[in-house]
Amino acid sequence: MEYTTSSALDFQDAQVRAVWAAVVPAVLVSLFCLASVPIPLPQAVRTAIDALKAPFRSFLTLQEAEALDADTIDAKPGPPVETTPLWRAVVLSGIALFEVLVWVAIGCFSFSTNENVWSGVLDILIAISWLYAAARPIVRPVPTPPYDLLVLYLVHVVGGALILGGALFDHQLGVPMPSTARVVGMTLNLLAVLAVLGVVLAMPLAIPSAKVAPEAIGVTVSPDDYTTLFEWLTLSWIWPLIKLGTNTTLNENDVWNLSPAIRSRPVFIKFSSMKHSRLLWQLWATNSLDVLLDSSLSVVSVLLGFASPFFLNRILEAINVPNPGSRSRAYVYAFLSFICMLLNTECDLYRLWHNRRVATRMRIELMAAIYDKALKRKDYSGIVDAKKADGTKDDTKSGADIGKIVNLMAGDATRVSMSISAMQLTYIGIPKVIVGTIFLYKLLGWSTFAGYFVFLVCWPFNKWVAKRAIKIQKGLFSARDKRMGVINELISAIKFIKFFAWEESWIGRALDVREVELGWINKARMNMVLFSLLYTAGPLLVSVVAFFAFVSQGNELTVPIAFTSITLFAMIKEPLNEMPDYIIQILQTLLAVERIGAFLDEDEVTEQVSSLKRDKVTAYTSVADDEGLGIQNGSFKWNEVERPQNGKDAAAEAQPEYRRFTLEDISIVFPEGKLTCVTGPTASGKTALLLALLGEMTLTQGRLIMSKDTSRIDEFGLMHAISYAAQSPWLRHQSIKDNILFGYPYDEQRYNDVVDCCALQPDLDMLEDGDNTEIGARGVNLSGGQKARVALARAVYARTKYVLLDDPLSAVDSHTARWLFEKLLCGPLLANRTVVLVTHHVELVLPGTYYICRMLDGRIDSQGSVQDLRSEGVLDDIAHDSAAVNDDHEATDLDEETSPTADVLDKPAEEVKKPRKFIEDERRETGGVKWSMYKGKIDLFRSYWTWAILILVMILTEVLGVAEKLWIKTWGEAYRLEKTSMASYLSPSFRQEKSLSSGLYHAQGPSSVTIEAIPRAQDHSLFYIGIYMAIAALAAIASVVAVITQYTGALRASRIMFKQLLVGVVRATMRWHDVTPQGALNRFGKDIETIDQSLAMSLRWMTLSVTSLLAALLTVTVVFPLFLIPAFFIGYAYWKLAIGYLRTGTDLRRMESNSRSPIFSGFSELLEGIVTVRAFSAERRFLDEIHAKIDAMTKQCSCNSWTFWMTNRWLSLNSDVLGAVAVYVTTLFALSGFVSAGIAGLSITSATTFTISIFSACRFWTNLELDLNSVERLVEYLDLPQEPPAIIESNRPPAYWPSSTSSTPLLVAEDLVVKYAPDLPAVLHGVSFALNARERVGVLGRTGSGKSTLAMSILRFVDPAGGRILIDGIDISTIGVHDLRSRITFIPQDATLFSGTWRDNLDPFGEHDDSECIDALRRVHLFNTSSPAPSSLNIDPSPSSANTNTSPSSTPSPSTPVSLSLSTPISPGGLNFSQGQRQLLALARALLRRSAIVILDEATSSIDFAADVRVQAAVREEFGGSLLVTVAHRIRTVIDYDRLIVLDKGRIAEFDTPYNLIRKAGGVFRGMCLQSGTFDELEAAAKAGSRAASD
Repeated sequence: MEYTTSSALDFQDAQVRAVWAAVVPAVLVSLFCLASVPIPLPQAVRTAIDALKAPFRSFLTLQEAEALDADTIDAKPGPPVETTPLWRAVVLSGIALFEVLVWVAIGCFSFSTNENVWSGVLDILIAISWLYAAARPIVRPVPTPPYDLLVLYLVHVVGGALILGGALFDHQLGVPMPSTARVVGMTLNLLAVLAVLGVVLAMPLAIPSAKVAPEAIGVTVSPDDYTTLFEWLTLSWIWPLIKLGTNTTLNENDVWNLSPAIRSRPVFIKFSSMKHSRLLWQLWATNSLDVLLDSSLSVVSVLLGFASPFFLNRILEAINVPNPGSRSRAYVYAFLSFICMLLNTECDLYRLWHNRRVATRMRIELMAAIYDKALKRKDYSGIVDAKKADGTKDDTKSGADIGKIVNLMAGDATRVSMSISAMQLTYIGIPKVIVGTIFLYKLLGWSTFAGYFVFLVCWPFNKWVAKRAIKIQKGLFSARDKRMGVINELISAIKFIKFFAWEESWIGRALDVREVELGWINKARMNMVLFSLLYTAGPLLVSVVAFFAFVSQGNELTVPIAFTSITLFAMIKEPLNEMPDYIIQILQTLLAVERIGAFLDEDEVTEQVSSLKRDKVTAYTSVADDEGLGIQNGSFKWNEVERPQNGKDAAAEAQPEYRRFTLEDISIVFPEGKLTCVTGPTASGKTALLLALLGEMTLTQGRLIMSKDTSRIDEFGLMHAISYAAQSPWLRHQSIKDNILFGYPYDEQRYNDVVDCCALQPDLDMLEDGDNTEIGARGVNLSGGQKARVALARAVYARTKYVLLDDPLSAVDSHTARWLFEKLLCGPLLANRTVVLVTHHVELVLPGTYYICRMLDGRIDSQGSVQDLRSEGVLDDIAHDSAAVNDDHEATDLDEETSPTADVLDKPAEEVKKPRKFIEDERRETGGVKWSMYKGKIDLFRSYWTWAILILVMILTEVLGVAEKLWIKTWGEAYRLEKTSMASYLSPSFRQEKSLSSGLYHAQGPSSVTIEAIPRAQDHSLFYIGIYMAIAALAAIASVVAVITQYTGALRASRIMFKQLLVGVVRATMRWHDVTPQGALNRFGKDIETIDQSLAMSLRWMTLSVTSLLAALLTVTVVFPLFLIPAFFIGYAYWKLAIGYLRTGTDLRRMESNSRSPIFSGFSELLEGIVTVRAFSAERRFLDEIHAKIDAMTKQCSCNSWTFWMTNRWLSLNSDVLGAVAVYVTTLFALSGFVSAGIAGLSITSATTFTISIFSACRFWTNLELDLNSVERLVEYLDLPQEPPAIIESNRPPAYWPSSTSSTPLLVAEDLVVKYAPDLPAVLHGVSFALNARERVGVLGRTGSGKSTLAMSILRFVDPAGGRILIDGIDISTIGVHDLRSRITFIPQDATLFSGTWRDNLDPFGEHDDSECIDALRRVHLFNTSSPAPSSLNIDPSPSSANTNTSPSSTPSPSTPVSLSLSTPISPGGLNFSQGQRQLLALARALLRRSAIVILDEATSSIDFAADVRVQAAVREEFGGSLLVTVAHRIRTVIDYDRLIVLDKGRIAEFDTPYNLIRKAGGVFRGMCLQSGTFDELEAAAKAGSRAASD
């Protein structure tokens, strides 16, 4: 054989094929050898190379992730068991060595015969490459796939197939076949290569370390790290989960744990170690390798994707211009197209795997970073920011509130993750447009660029729409934050709202902010319509203009050119059509990154405060000056966002009415191991002093003396750390026991001592599950006193040296306060511990107090030891201790008799049982999405015309798509017609003939098609272009109409669904709110957002995919009826795939919805208690908990999870393979010779559409079902247990009801029995009493005796299980709850304020003028009555709030009284005012209502005694015309009332006048008075009250 000169790419030449098969493996082996040889380079070169290699380094390897995910930071993973099986090395080396010998022998034979020297050289080159393959398994054996050998084997497979296939192809063209021996040799060579390739494919990707049990792989451990290469390439390792999900309902335990490389802890640790100035660059540094691989593989995918139109063009040319070799080449092209489709599928799998990994990691990184930042940032809750109040813009630089922080984690982090999908589509879109343009240029020449001129014309409009999209998205973010803030405030204070019957007002407020949000959504959707119009019409105009320019130059638009161009335009049209979505997503993502980055850049507390900021390995060593606890010459202000002062901001800041509260000139060091009492009037700065000690206020001057180091233990076994009990107790949604332990080891003796000393044992005995009782959100199922004592027990149980207690005695009754003082404050548990106690009960705790600090207006008024202050005569001004001293003996004598725990010490242990769950787990649906969900969604559109229009438009779109292809086919064939005038075309005879021939496109062949009457394309090109343009324009119009119709219906559905959900939740019973986890209310967040945004799109794309699928199937079937046979089997396989994917994916989405709740409810819980968490140095434990929760959500979350995405890829991979088979079969039918080139092009392109559409239909159907899961969750909340009707029109009370002038008893209870649930024991037992109008009645009893339950019953929060309540002769169960609650004023124990102004809180309905509001505030002594300002109020400076996480921003300076108007803003929850101020404001609110019945539930427990005296005087004066029922802890509050009800264990123990009860020997009330330490004063007050009543 002689070698001839041929093109290097002319693979029809056998010599070219042989050269490629030999040279490529040899070059590859040379490169492998060269890469393994170390080459010395200069340092500068090495540095440059390292910098270039940095983005290509792996962010987190499996071994590194295992080390970082260890339980301790020093733990190291066990060495992997890297054992290479001997048989594997023998097989690989043996076969390779055999290949070496054979190829050397063949080469030597060629040299010896001198027949062809070059042939021998090529044989020796092949032998050399096999020599490397033989040595590699022996020299460097590895247990995992050797990827160099894998590439080499693949090259040999291609070479072997090229040589053998080329010989067979040449034989079809008449070239003689090689000898039988040579054919057998080529076949055996190919089989040998496939054998060694199979061995490599069977090798595992990784070897489990010693920490991973082999039997756990595929059970609890995800198999994707340890599966074989072949199983990974085919995703067959995911099949067991799909199979399980197909046959059963998946549960959390059925889903494998995540790979260590994508678990939260190791990913976040590595992310945190790679700090950058900007968040965007940090995200790039940690994910660059995946992004680069994703982008590069996307380019490869694009090139492989364009193989289909390339081979389609060659196939149609072969059919259109038949010759002896054209049919054979067409079969080769069809096979190569099939192979390219399979390769493209694998390429897509790899690139999308990297894309999903970076998306998953980014979400983990951002969520963990937000949580970590929340643990370290300064607390800005309680700030009222005037710039944010109007909600018109999203200020990323302002201190984020709780609602915004939760949105950052729930929404923005997810948005950034999801945008990675848009990024990878951009990687594909841009190369696809470029390659498609080049391909089109080859077909159409310069006419291609004539079409692209359309984009230049549209660019200014496109830029305007894009800018508008950014503005709209910012407004939408702000509106969504505001809406979530209102919803959070509403749900958090739902009980208070129901107290005042303000449901309708708050529903209206929520709907108002929802309308603002919907307005922005509507603008965004209209913007999307503009995008849709622009990018639907744009590509169509491009093709029309390109075709016009092409034919105008005299070119013929033949069938191969036309159909290839149409396919290319369709491929280009896809990225151009979807580019607006990508652009908007990217812009939204950049905004989301900016918002998250601004939050991560907020100021943090110091290392002195945060345990996370101290060295993680080396113990924190404090300087000697930090020993102890105190402040030296310190001044503090509340945390606030520092803004540059300019213009209006500086002017506003200069106004005195907005001056911030500060602590000034604080110098105090608390005595070690002693009890210090901090006292002072309401709003004097007591709580602020504790927060300053904790480092939670901004230090403006001086020094904080505080050392927290849990690793240091003193001689008493106490940690150098702090424990803290806030004024408003922060409790977790856990059991009572877990709240007390708070992560510390369980010490049974110490635990029992703490429970006993905190007087919790009687409460635990009353609870069915004891200390295993689950606490609801914010402790809703505990009384105020119980919550305070649980928080107190938590602070005491921790073995800390410093204990800060913020007024725990105000929430308990007098005898419990006495017990806490004697058993706890003076007991062994607090011995040798530095205790700082904030209290108003100075006279009670004085005997055990060593040091006293009195606060006044943000300064220390006086301080010193008790002895020093007594000697200076200052002590008498602080507290009067004579009564406590005088009655101490009597109280002590009664101690054993009335001990809260005396009756339970010898109680036998009961059988342990599983505790009752107070908070119910979220219910999860099973099975597929029910038809009722689809019907419900359809009904929400409220118009079946909407659906009719959508369906008709979609059908029209598909008909136009088929018509476009048919017209292109007709156009291309019209070039072969004889000359015909336009008149003959327009004649009736033509139209009749055309109508008869229109149905003849079937398998009979082109001869049956009559097209002679239409004009020639050469003569009337504008006619064909015009028809084509008309079809394209109609398709564009139909698309825009569909989008507008869909958006209109979706907006209506969103509005209706939100309102139904809101009303259902607000009107739900309080029992439901108590037992429902707060996180479950994320239905207002993520689920509503799903309905707002993705549900309508999923529905649209699913219907489009289904109609496109049906149209393509119908088209192919009409052309090739026999296609129904393979289509049946392919469709059945698709159906089986879809069923498994649908069921598995739906279960995973439902689990994700439930797993999302604990994260966000726990996050909100953390933000509310961040001060307590930091005080206990418990940040690390909370961070570990969130890592576990993020992992749980990541493995199940449908949007971003690894598991769900793998099932999606499994479906895609198998669908693409089936699609390739379908296209290949259709191509073989087209090559059968029965159809023309035009019909063949129509059928092949339709088959391609069929394969794409059937996968899209499965995917979008699944997405629709997953989105309908949000509808399921919302519908579940539309059928909640509701309260009785708000108004019963047939039984409304008269306007004067209840009358304060009634001569009969105004409030009567008859044998009242109350249960909180039918399955719970009764709380009140047979309670009966009758109260008269204008009477003042006090309700007393030990904590948990039923005082608050009785008050709740009067307001019908709990309907009686027996008996009834009558008010002014009307049974309250017969009237609406709105009529009842609006006529009664209830002031709860925890006064709640809402965001807005003072006036909004005093008079939300605008029923009173300003003077009345000011007068009400003056009467409760909220300000100096001598204030000359008629329209403003002087408020004592507020140092703190009840919640420890508050930062008052609008309270005045301590040194200058500041005038605040009724328009002064109040933060959500009233957090910029103290607990005492909030209670006083609630009293002022009650004064304005002037109800005939007023119920005060311990409404003055958090104000000082002097203020309490003034307020009680105001209460007696202002509520003199009302029936006043007061639930009180302080006996002195009700000692002068008309009568007292004393409750004990849910029954009335005593009911009489205070004077009669205090004189009753052995009475419960007398015992309480004796225990109070002020018996003489109480007896005198009762006697005076009795005398006044008789007078």
